[in-house]
Amino acid sequence: MASLKEFLKEKNYKVFDLQQIHTNHFKIKMKLNGVVGDFIVDTGASNTCIGFEGIEKFFLKTEVSDVKAAGAGATEMETHKAAAVPIKIGWWKTKIDVVILDLSHVNIALKNHLAEEIDGILGADLLQKGDAVIDYAKSRLYLKKL
Repeated sequence: MASLKEFLKEKNYKVFDLQQIHTNHFKIKMKLNGVVGDFIVDTGASNTCIGFEGIEKFFLKTEVSDVKAAGAGATEMETHKAAAVPIKIGWWKTKIDVVILDLSHVNIALKNHLAEEIDGILGADLLQKGDAVIDYAKSRLYLKKL
């Protein structure tokens, strides 16, 4: 029987290593507008997000959004959005809309658990676009070539 890696390779997937942090979350490096950032992989987050402080770091052009965000204990958070942001994970690349919101509560929680702050969250929108498969046992993310 073929391993998961071999099986997915035949299906045109590539593998990316995930880093498991102290909070048991997986973290991955990815580029937005060519700038590297640290992102938590969150299958429960509907959208890929960055904190407001990332607007300058990632050279984003944003607009205010009518959508209110909720998650990780916070509700009714103001959001902005950036449209068609180029994203790259290793060789894999795409463009998606990114939600910008206050992630300070997430970073405070990470620091309280002796984990490093993150720039954002890789959400279900990006995972679906890449037909993602997560191998939790081996800390790997597989994305299908677009």
